[in-house]
Amino acid sequence: MLLAGAIVFTVLAWASAFLVIRGVAPHLAPGGLAFGRLVVGALALVVLFAISRRWVTPTAREWMLLLGYGVLWFGLYNVALNTAETTLDAGTTAMIVNVGPILIALGGGLIFHEGISRWLAIGFVVSFAGIVLIGVASGAHFGDLGGMLWCLVAAVTYAAGVLTQKPTLRRLPGIQVTLLGALIGAVVTSPFAPQLVGDLGRVAHDTPQSLSPVVLGIVYLGVVPTALAFTTWAYALGRVPASRLGISTYVVPPIAVLLGWAVFGEVPAPLALVGGVICLAGVALSRRRGRPRGAAAPAPSAVVAGERAPVSEAADAPVGAERRDLSE
Repeated sequence: MLLAGAIVFTVLAWASAFLVIRGVAPHLAPGGLAFGRLVVGALALVVLFAISRRWVTPTAREWMLLLGYGVLWFGLYNVALNTAETTLDAGTTAMIVNVGPILIALGGGLIFHEGISRWLAIGFVVSFAGIVLIGVASGAHFGDLGGMLWCLVAAVTYAAGVLTQKPTLRRLPGIQVTLLGALIGAVVTSPFAPQLVGDLGRVAHDTPQSLSPVVLGIVYLGVVPTALAFTTWAYALGRVPASRLGISTYVVPPIAVLLGWAVFGEVPAPLALVGGVICLAGVALSRRRGRPRGAAAPAPSAVVAGERAPVSEAADAPVGAERRDLSE
């Protein structure tokens, strides 16, 4: 029951993030919003880390990976996502960004020489066709096309961030890795701090009734989708194989579409909805089993140890360490 609750909370929290960003975007610049979210998230993670009370000193190589993880996933990803939602609705943004898992699998095959299966290649082509349809549907307005491109940047930086994060989880506690990533992201986006202060001052002067909802939106994004959702995701990942747990993220775009319709009355264009369904179908196809071309079947012991296993499975091994950390 606790496991199911953790999965449901994570999915709902991540889906709601698209909605909250869409609501705050008219008042705050993308960079300033990213900085505010990461500062709040880092503070919340400090509290969670203090409860776990476990620190493992990273090696020089792990520090480099953590730096890439923080810059890409927490820094660039958040700025790109916020920029995309200044022109695109929450549902369309979620549909495009959710091709990230395919990019992660492709990156694992190319970077870690794990091979690329036939189903992965088919899924990539199908998802790309879906993205093209979404682009055609939203391309009538230049800003919407720009938003779609920013979504692709977000998907790429998200995938690259995950690929740099995975090796660190073989030895470092999950909460420690997440905290350091948030801190690095906050430092990267710190040049936007004056922008955030200026935007909040403008909101307080021009539309004071909007100040409280905007501040609450920043706090929500930092605490719920960033700090708490990453923690519940790690808890679930310690008890369910990553390849199976990843399927749960497929429901994020439909939830984001429904929330966007219920709160803002925004519904993606029909062709964009078709493209989103095709994108998700491509992701589902990429998860089908098939031996990667150019990669030998790993020995059972290697899979258990998480050595040279496919990216979707390699995360299963280090999570055992996360489970111990979270239970302490």
